[in-house]
Amino acid sequence: MITCSKFLRRCIVEYKVKFTVYSMTLVIDGLCKMGEFYKAKKFMDENISKPNDLTYKKILNIYINKKPDFVIVKEILRTMEKEGWGFDVKSYTQLIKWYSTFGEIEEMKSLFMEIEEKGIKPDVYLYTCMVSGYCKMGDLVKACKMFDEMSERGLVPDGYIYGALINGLCKSGLMEAAEVRFNEMRSKGVWVNRCVFNAMMDGYCKLGNVEEALRVQRVMEREGYEPDANVYNIIATGLRKLDKHDKAKRLLLLMLDRGVVPNALAYTTLIDIYCKQGDFVEAKVIFSEMESKGSKPNTGTYNALIDGYFKHGNFIDAKRALREMETKGVKPNTKTYTVLIDGYCKQGDFVKAKRTLIEMESNGVKPNTNTYTVLIDSYCKKGMMNEAYKLIMIMESKDLKPNVYTYTSLVHGECKLGKVDNALKLFNVMSTKGLVPNVVTYTAVISGLSQEGRLDEALRLYNQMIETGVIPDAAAYSALSFLVEQLERQR
Repeated sequence: MITCSKFLRRCIVEYKVKFTVYSMTLVIDGLCKMGEFYKAKKFMDENISKPNDLTYKKILNIYINKKPDFVIVKEILRTMEKEGWGFDVKSYTQLIKWYSTFGEIEEMKSLFMEIEEKGIKPDVYLYTCMVSGYCKMGDLVKACKMFDEMSERGLVPDGYIYGALINGLCKSGLMEAAEVRFNEMRSKGVWVNRCVFNAMMDGYCKLGNVEEALRVQRVMEREGYEPDANVYNIIATGLRKLDKHDKAKRLLLLMLDRGVVPNALAYTTLIDIYCKQGDFVEAKVIFSEMESKGSKPNTGTYNALIDGYFKHGNFIDAKRALREMETKGVKPNTKTYTVLIDGYCKQGDFVKAKRTLIEMESNGVKPNTNTYTVLIDSYCKKGMMNEAYKLIMIMESKDLKPNVYTYTSLVHGECKLGKVDNALKLFNVMSTKGLVPNVVTYTAVISGLSQEGRLDEALRLYNQMIETGVIPDAAAYSALSFLVEQLERQR
């Protein structure tokens, strides 16, 4: 095809052979099918024959769906507009879908307004793209408004637009609104697919409401859907959020007993539970079954093993799992390296921990706030505050913001060294950064103040903790007990 395009160009330039737009479009189509997108665009730009709307749409389709390029799409759209080529509802829908995927919300809105101005009637699929776009941007008010506007125009919502809206509401934790749309959907006889049921269950589980998720599962079963691996995994994840690891494990084992074929995520969840409980024999049994059933262990699976081994002091097995991971071509991600750094820090091997951080970046894997916090926390526990603050500066130079856990580590480190005023400064900085101290942060400062005999300040801080709704844990009550003991001695 490439030789053919060169031949055609030679015929036109050297022998003045007339070349129709139809022939040009065929060549462009052929180049696109071969994956030669750049050459197809270049061929069109040479203006061998003036492109028509079909030619432009073929190129647009490539740069929207196959090789997304925002700049080229904008350039083609401007050229089409200048040459007077219009769009039908299908073309607008394709563009709106593309803009929503890349988060170009203003472009998406602008196109919708253009449709209205041109008198083109949007269909249900176009509205689905708009609703989905607003949901992705987290603008659920606009998404609901768009949905209702569609109904007011006499268009009948189908399962896909309901699914897009319900999924958006569930992801934002707006389960009451999601339940209203879910019930409305069912009452109107609109087909509810597995994705909608899964979104509802996942939404409830993320809020810790497993009972409601189980209710939705029962509704799903009455509708004729048997629970698959995704359903079991959603419920198991919800149970784990509530620290009900044994229940989650039993549920996943029940899934296996019922002959439901687990997916990689379900196997990984079960392996992670066994690893966290220190039962590596069973973890390896599940791992072997996973491989024998043709489900390839992924980065998450190996992360579960490596993390479990490190946390239970099995450093040799952790390193063996890492080597196996690399041998099988499974690429480590940010979490893998963070787990390794954490493991080395717990061994007290800061040289290897820092070397792993350097290796991580040289391999093109970006550290996140958690990665740095693991190292900072370990330095703080060892009283190496200068090293901890150096890492804070490196973090911020890379546009990574310290979180509550980062500051809590620093506060704890300063208190451990008896530098309570430094800890208080950090504590006060947190609120200016929009961070809310947790029970560990409060307890560290309260204990530090009490140890220095600054009992009134410690008591004020304890009362502040209660007033802000932070629930004391065993360590906080222990700090309070010491504080009260000191106050009674003063009397």
